[in-house]
Amino acid sequence: MLVVAGALLAVMGKVQQAARRAQIGVVAQAAGWVLLLASSLMVPGSWSDRLLSTLSMAGIAGGMAYSAVAFDLWCGRLATSRAPAVIAVVMTLGYGIGFDHYAFRVGWANGWLTLQLAMVAAALCRQPLVPVGRWRWLLVTSLLVQMAVTACRGVLGAFYTEQFASFFAPHPANLLFALAANVTVVMSVVGILLAHRDEAARELERLACTDGVTGALNRRAWMVESVEIVAESQRLQLPLCVMLLDLDHFKQINDTHGHETGDKALQLFVRGMHAVGGERNLICRYGGEEFCVLKRGADLAAIRAYDDRLRAWLVDAAPRQLGVTLSYSAGIAVLLDQHDTVEAMLRRADSLLYSAKMLGRNLTLDEEGLAAQIQ
Repeated sequence: MLVVAGALLAVMGKVQQAARRAQIGVVAQAAGWVLLLASSLMVPGSWSDRLLSTLSMAGIAGGMAYSAVAFDLWCGRLATSRAPAVIAVVMTLGYGIGFDHYAFRVGWANGWLTLQLAMVAAALCRQPLVPVGRWRWLLVTSLLVQMAVTACRGVLGAFYTEQFASFFAPHPANLLFALAANVTVVMSVVGILLAHRDEAARELERLACTDGVTGALNRRAWMVESVEIVAESQRLQLPLCVMLLDLDHFKQINDTHGHETGDKALQLFVRGMHAVGGERNLICRYGGEEFCVLKRGADLAAIRAYDDRLRAWLVDAAPRQLGVTLSYSAGIAVLLDQHDTVEAMLRRADSLLYSAKMLGRNLTLDEEGLAAQIQ
């Protein structure tokens, strides 16, 4: 466990939140086993024996609780289960209080650890919220094996104490535990490394698809998804709109207030586009200070209402959060027929956007030739 803990810290390098929790979990469990073995060198029943043994339980159970959080995060669940952490606290406190009764403390500790392992395994069996590899089944297998041998040791210590009088008792259950421990440590490490690789691959894919400043989709990723959405809308005969937006006088913001304020303005604009729209909107940074939104299931009236909400949101939020006003010019194109394409819609929206700029900016034009001058 100590070698594994050191290897994970050395090999994984800079990691995200989930991998850091996994590292802490392995380190804590390794420390727990070291403390448990160290307690056997103390006078049995002494305060040093009680302290080291109790701390060892905290390390082992606490480490598993940290690992449980890591597994949940790797499966895409941001609201991680707190039950394994509660079990770690309850088990450690009960163990320390009942330390003088050997049968109780062995049964108590192994019983709670078995329940903790079962809960973590059950959580891994739930459907992940993000695409993951087979590493979770490797971890589930490892946890089930640990659960079985831990339960055996708990039953022996609690009800057949004469056969399991100490941690080092030469009982077949202990031999099985030792064998299982060696196997499951290797399985767990492989599972953790594969999970970390999955996370790294997802992060690379995210970075390849999103704009680094605003977090919106980049143009390439937006185009790929838009083609699919247009095809779906045509097949189901649903309305669809594209809106191309350009922040007015953005260069002046950069020149007057600095590029940091300019970046914050871009980020605020994207937040506003998300805030006044729905989940069915596909938003991207089209280039520079140009943005694009594809609004599914929306006709011309719906996209005009979206435009009104966004302008009102910016009037309120920009002076308060940036200290500057923000406005934009925009062009709107609707899906015409079964032969229309994303590229054609964008060309029409771009032409209307150019006309809006020529007419004085702070203006939205659509294909019916209607304009809304915003004071």
